[in-house]
Amino acid sequence: MACKLNYVRNTSVAEHFSVLLPKQGASIPREDTSVAEPEAPLPKPCLNLQIQVYSLDERGNPKVSEERVPVTDLFGSSVFSEGVMRKRLPANVYQAIKRTIDEGAPLDPHIADIIAKAMKDWAIEKGATHFCHWFQPMTGVTAEKHDSFISPTPDGRTIMEFSGKELIKGEPDASAFPSGGLRVTFEARGYTAWDATSPVFVKEAGRNITLYIPCAFCSYTSEVLDKKTPLLRSMGALNTQAMRVLKALGNSTSKRVLTTLGAEQEYFLVDKKFAERRLDIVLAGRTLFGAAPPKGQEMDDHYYGSLHERVASFMFELNNELWKLGVSAKTQHNEAAPAQYELAPVFATVNVATDHNQLTMETMQKVALRHGFFCLLHEKPFASVNGSGKHNNWSLVTDDGLNLLDPGKTPHENETFLVFLCGIIRAVDKYSNILRASVATSGNDLRLGANEAPPSIISIFLGNQLTDILNQLGNGGEISPRKREVLKFGVSTLPPLPKDYTDRNRTSPFAFTGNKFEFRMVGSTQSTSGPCFVLNTIAADVFQEMADKLEKADDVHASAQELVHKIIKEHKRIIFNGDNYSSGWAEEAKKRGLPNICNAVDALAAMADKNIIELFERHAVLTSHEMQARYDTILERYCQEIHIEALTTISIAKRQILPAVMDYSGKLAGTVNALKECGADAETHTKVLSNICRLTGELQSGIFSIESTLDKAESIEDLRDQAAAYRDEVIPAMASARKAADSLEMLVDANVWPLPTYAEMLFLR
Repeated sequence: MACKLNYVRNTSVAEHFSVLLPKQGASIPREDTSVAEPEAPLPKPCLNLQIQVYSLDERGNPKVSEERVPVTDLFGSSVFSEGVMRKRLPANVYQAIKRTIDEGAPLDPHIADIIAKAMKDWAIEKGATHFCHWFQPMTGVTAEKHDSFISPTPDGRTIMEFSGKELIKGEPDASAFPSGGLRVTFEARGYTAWDATSPVFVKEAGRNITLYIPCAFCSYTSEVLDKKTPLLRSMGALNTQAMRVLKALGNSTSKRVLTTLGAEQEYFLVDKKFAERRLDIVLAGRTLFGAAPPKGQEMDDHYYGSLHERVASFMFELNNELWKLGVSAKTQHNEAAPAQYELAPVFATVNVATDHNQLTMETMQKVALRHGFFCLLHEKPFASVNGSGKHNNWSLVTDDGLNLLDPGKTPHENETFLVFLCGIIRAVDKYSNILRASVATSGNDLRLGANEAPPSIISIFLGNQLTDILNQLGNGGEISPRKREVLKFGVSTLPPLPKDYTDRNRTSPFAFTGNKFEFRMVGSTQSTSGPCFVLNTIAADVFQEMADKLEKADDVHASAQELVHKIIKEHKRIIFNGDNYSSGWAEEAKKRGLPNICNAVDALAAMADKNIIELFERHAVLTSHEMQARYDTILERYCQEIHIEALTTISIAKRQILPAVMDYSGKLAGTVNALKECGADAETHTKVLSNICRLTGELQSGIFSIESTLDKAESIEDLRDQAAAYRDEVIPAMASARKAADSLEMLVDANVWPLPTYAEMLFLR
């Protein structure tokens, strides 16, 4: 009996075409997963996982059994990893593809056929019958076009083939994807190109098993239609300029500078039986109605609390699925709001981490359904509790293992660290408008500035030690670094712990956290590509300024000191170590000249700024045409999201809430009349009925207001003006209708209220 970890061999294809798949009883090679293992051998036995294993019975039908598999065997088992390539590719081909991955060397098309055959053979052994070019259009989600491996032969049979041309290039229809005017609907040709720097993998969807090839996506005219290409370009731009700085400072060993990312993902889980009865959750991903429950998150009892067994089972399967795909899911816990959770991975290069985060969001939603949950990734699914973000932990590392943002034990003496740190400080202050635009969405407007997220003001947290050092450098005095203290619990059995030089600031939008920056403003539904390619580009621009100065200097170290001193004096306004939630910070930020851009429409205007367009053109990340198209696409998406929410609000109000309220008020009116006829006191009943009727009228007025403002917004041709109309007129009309409906929820009999309540969705598991 042939069996394979989570693999059902599709015998119908083999029987119909006489395909030469592994015969029953044959040994299926297991790929070399040594790259995923630590250098030291693991102790035996290592941690095993109880997982499902699929095999065939004597009649050829699939059957499922349980088997314990070591985590080290499971991790990356569905990835065409370096270990697999080393084992299956000729040495010269392996070295060539490694140069592309590790050094950014151009991909040699002559080796593509060899790589494609190895990929195909490996994928077929995994049970795959199809391959797909997997890309990331400007929809915010991934796209995939599937083709089978079959190639008919003249004798009526078929063979399984996959060529280098098919690996490198695909041709999906580009006309229906958002393009901001780069494409017209009658011109359909688009191209996908294999991104060799991101691992190929096999993924299951039900019984369908497919080889996934991460790709970039462009138009027939070579213009960018996706989120991956600008990210790859920005990585190249940053590498070029950062390496110039490193070489000028005397580094002769490093060959490349890479950006790394660890994206913490927040999400909500809601019981499927409740979510399916909420049209707003199904269509908009968030609740458009709902009164605040008697209990929210004020007790702080959910935060880091013990995992509910059903949720823990979901997390167990989620980890298994992600580990197979090579996603290093590391940390999991309850978040602050009830029904809210977080998953954090180990760092990877920003390109791979972005692909992994897309896989994480998709896998969360699929696995949640298997456990009877809906996974909500919206930035604000529930009005009365914390929203969800995606904390982007971003750093710079060299190919030989040097973290450029690691201060070391003596940061005041670490010239490389201080130069790169100050470069990023200048970049964030100089280009705060485009950094703010990179996180501007309709969903994030509901989250930013509330007490669970950073405000809309861009500032940097450095902590007391680094701030002291920079202040002393800026003033030209001698550096007096702080001594590291020890935490003492006052309990003899507890060991003393080394105290970090500074506390963490969870309210800061851009916080230094040891050897990286945590960009906390990113929305939970967003691709990490946009914020990261903006960060890469603005950093590259400042590094270019620095390199231009350092390369011409007679005394490089004196020039570096002068640069650091100048940047500290000019950009100290951006450094704020206090409470970003405090009421006084907005006023203080205004005095410092820091912009407070409170909504997406205003924030996105930075994309049309001449200086910003020149910035992206200067580093060949986006052309002016591509930038304008991206601006139009994002504005259009903003309008579409609000439009869908408005129509959904109308539908729920008209077809669910109003009928239920009218029916209830009619019965209550009958009760009032009956009480009056028998001479009983009906004053209380009359007051309740009067309040319900008044609120019903307000709800009806709110519906009319939404309809009229929608018509007005739709008639506006200019995208900027249309987006402003949705912001200024449609959203307030929706809020007015919601206010009336939520008040009615508190008056109408719970047995007749048509929508599952917040209390049910947040607390019932």
